[in-house]
Amino acid sequence: MNRELYMYEAINEALRQLLEADHHVVLLGEDIGQMGGAFWVTRGLQDAFGKDRVIDTPISEAGFLGMSVGMAMGGLRPIVEIQMIDFALLGMDAIGNHMAKLSYMSGGQIRLPIVIRAPIGGYYGDAAQQSQVLYGIFAHFPGLKVLVPSDPFDAKGLLLQAAREDSPVLFLEHKQLYGVPFMAYGTRGPVPEEPYTVPIGKAKVAREGRDVTVVSVGYGVHLALEAAEHAKEFGADVEVIDLRSLKPLDAEAVRTSALKSRRVVVVDEDYRSYGLSGEIAAVLEEDNATRTAMQAFARVANPDVPVPFSEPLEQAVLPSADRILDAIKELM
Repeated sequence: MNRELYMYEAINEALRQLLEADHHVVLLGEDIGQMGGAFWVTRGLQDAFGKDRVIDTPISEAGFLGMSVGMAMGGLRPIVEIQMIDFALLGMDAIGNHMAKLSYMSGGQIRLPIVIRAPIGGYYGDAAQQSQVLYGIFAHFPGLKVLVPSDPFDAKGLLLQAAREDSPVLFLEHKQLYGVPFMAYGTRGPVPEEPYTVPIGKAKVAREGRDVTVVSVGYGVHLALEAAEHAKEFGADVEVIDLRSLKPLDAEAVRTSALKSRRVVVVDEDYRSYGLSGEIAAVLEEDNATRTAMQAFARVANPDVPVPFSEPLEQAVLPSADRILDAIKELM
């Protein structure tokens, strides 16, 4: 596989193939037409498929998220773009009360094949209202799947699989991974041109090791891999687990790695309380084998404060390779 794409290009290709394959697929969101979205993900799609299938919406998240529920109930397969995950809070009634519940409340008679795509994350000084990840909020709701790819291959494959689901999926894309020129960091990697899928709910081992397991998702996986390389300097062989999916969670992959290393660090860009790190701790504690084998556990997360605008303060609050490395040292 010689061809490489940036992550925003891989997602664009997945959307193009979905629009080509099924006339029931429609895209909607703010500025996704001629502008191509805030991070260029939908560039060129309105020119190719028209304004009836790539729909620029008014600035009203509550309005177009609610509209997507009606579209899905009417037989369409909407893929909704939120400019920042922070703005999804304006549409929480549609997400939490309708998308997540209508299938249950109708005894399965209503299907809601909706994908909500949204950029997440900080590390670029955009302050408290445009730098959150918030995946813990959405993973909390029964009825929603929550996916967070960490590289272009998974981004395309998981999105193509998400669009096949007959239930709502939150597809969360970390801005640092897009690879657009105006962001500081980006991922580029091999991506097959033909359509393919990555199964939902299956984690992967991003780096094999035996001494410490680091569990993360999205951009956190890249920070964990950087820390793992530095950890070799003091003799620690670190395994990195990329969850790829928070709901459903591949608990077996976490337990398998934990049984090998007996030391686990969770890297979570979300707020520390009531989030991913606590869920992983519970997964390990509730299993007799891992509870018996575990020697140490640590979590590197946002310490329950809004993400600061100030760059030094933002770096102090959000997970970093240095903070992860410190956690690994403490566990060794």
